[in-house]
Amino acid sequence: MRVDDSSKMGVFPPMPDHPTVNSPEEAFRSVDPLGEALHALRLSGTFFCRSELNAPWGVELPAMPESLMFHIVTEGSAWITFPGGERHELKTHDFALIPQGLGHAITDAPETHATNLFDYERPLLSPRYELLEIDGGGDPAGLICGFVSVRDPAARRMVSLLPGIIPMQAATPGNEWLRGSVQLMMEEARSLGPGGDAVITRVSDILVVQAIRHWLQSDPKAQTGWLGALQDPQVGRALSLIHRDPTRPWTVESLAEAVGVSRSGLAARFADLVGETPMTYLRQWRFEVARNWLRDTDQTLAEIAEQVGYESEASFSRAFKKATGQTPGSVRREASQAES
Repeated sequence: MRVDDSSKMGVFPPMPDHPTVNSPEEAFRSVDPLGEALHALRLSGTFFCRSELNAPWGVELPAMPESLMFHIVTEGSAWITFPGGERHELKTHDFALIPQGLGHAITDAPETHATNLFDYERPLLSPRYELLEIDGGGDPAGLICGFVSVRDPAARRMVSLLPGIIPMQAATPGNEWLRGSVQLMMEEARSLGPGGDAVITRVSDILVVQAIRHWLQSDPKAQTGWLGALQDPQVGRALSLIHRDPTRPWTVESLAEAVGVSRSGLAARFADLVGETPMTYLRQWRFEVARNWLRDTDQTLAEIAEQVGYESEASFSRAFKKATGQTPGSVRREASQAES
């Protein structure tokens, strides 16, 4: 598997000096902060593997931190097993999202031995697409698996709060659309016609967002903490303002005025839902954004320091290391090594 990290995702586009809700985009942003975080999950760096399998077969996938994986069963069935013993069966047209890139095995049956993915030959059919074939002589099965690095700060925060796996069954009432989506992906993967990679990526976007929406709507945990705060009318709006324009010199007063509540009201509700004050959250968020800039841009350390409110490189470097455990230089070196 070769994962393409070429997607460079930063923060949301900055807001105008005097935000209004006159445009459709701004109206959407105003009422759907959670939707903004979901939008940041667009999978523009996805790498795919199509598998043509005959039982017995088994593939072990190593853990991939800061990555998101998914599996789609196009034919037959499959079992996903985690090291602790947790198992999930997938049938034809089912979809499973592994948001945090946890290591796991995917096999034709629970008892089948799984071989490390990297021990198999996998011809590269396009820059973003490879083929895995295992012929054990038994019942056939087909998979499409996807891998993507999660870079956007809001997307990373959301992913960190999701469960280890989110399965979606095509047989579940209300999921009838899943069959058509999987069928479209399968046809595009097999034909590899012009624009096929783009079609597969767009359908993957939909499947991933739908899986997360399903979890958000069905699990009580999604109504608490940061995810719950995003769904609060005032705090969610304040979070969106910070996420979209982290370099603005926000104060509690200016945030409260922008969302239409009192300073004390916003401060109390923000701390209650998020677990920290607005200014503490803003400071930590700026470090997350700065980490992305260090990884994904050629901006100098001085430029980044100034944008996030520090008068010198030295003071920014000290604060950054205290907050993240890394120096700015080490983050930039890691990014350069990953690209080489």
